[in-house]
Amino acid sequence: MASGFFAILDDIAALMDDVAITAKLATRKTAGILGDDLAVNAEKATGFLASRELPVLWDITKGSFVNKLIIVPIALLLDAYFPIAITVILLLGGFFLAYEGAEKIVEFVFHRPKAAHEVIAEKEESGADIEKAKIKSAVTTDFILSVEIVIIALSTVLEESLTLRIITVSIVALLATVGVYGIVALIVRMDDAGFKLIKRADGKGFLAALGNMLVKALPIIIKGLAIVGTIALLLVSGGIFVHNIDYLHHFLPNIPSTLKELGFGLVAGLLVVGVVALVKKVVFAVRGR
Repeated sequence: MASGFFAILDDIAALMDDVAITAKLATRKTAGILGDDLAVNAEKATGFLASRELPVLWDITKGSFVNKLIIVPIALLLDAYFPIAITVILLLGGFFLAYEGAEKIVEFVFHRPKAAHEVIAEKEESGADIEKAKIKSAVTTDFILSVEIVIIALSTVLEESLTLRIITVSIVALLATVGVYGIVALIVRMDDAGFKLIKRADGKGFLAALGNMLVKALPIIIKGLAIVGTIALLLVSGGIFVHNIDYLHHFLPNIPSTLKELGFGLVAGLLVVGVVALVKKVVFAVRGR
């Protein structure tokens, strides 16, 4: 009896050792996409009233957890029974991310002053409705990025046992959510931390200087994240195309991979933006009849 109990403990210890190794490898493989995930979601989680920042971020985090709960079992099942579907899902997600990135660029380049009736309409729109729309957009983008993270993590443990695959992918998915949104929470509360430091130091000394630096740095960081987040969307989407379409993988081999992925992401995004704009015009014309 005792020997059997200790044998079970030994098996559990060996499994945990294997999990630690595979989780470390999978996390290292997904480090790049996690960085992109951080940039994209930090940019999407900003721009709210100070009192709503953490509640909104918590709603996005809960959505991210639900995304992982959906994606992990489906990814494991598809890998076992219908692996081609994973590639199709990744490519569709790549077009969505490319569209989001390209749309931001098009909006910035061709931005026009809003007419008076548009400004009035925006003011009349409920703040709660705007908040819900931003949360929905953030959770949708998180879903696509989560698919990429889970697939990459799964690809590192394909030769391992089913138990080890499930545990490793689940750990990486959990770390992705907790780590990314934990850092985002720190970023969006930088100014509040700065104001508290200034108040505690009565506006004098090192703490006050640090507080002022945090307050002044937040707008710069947010603007920087908006730029980095847009580039990240295009890089991730381009990376999906390059890594899953053999022709694109070998196309223009002398160009650096990062530049190539950015280019493919931008081209795909602009194509989707054009298609969406065309569809909207057709729908509007049909309704106008």
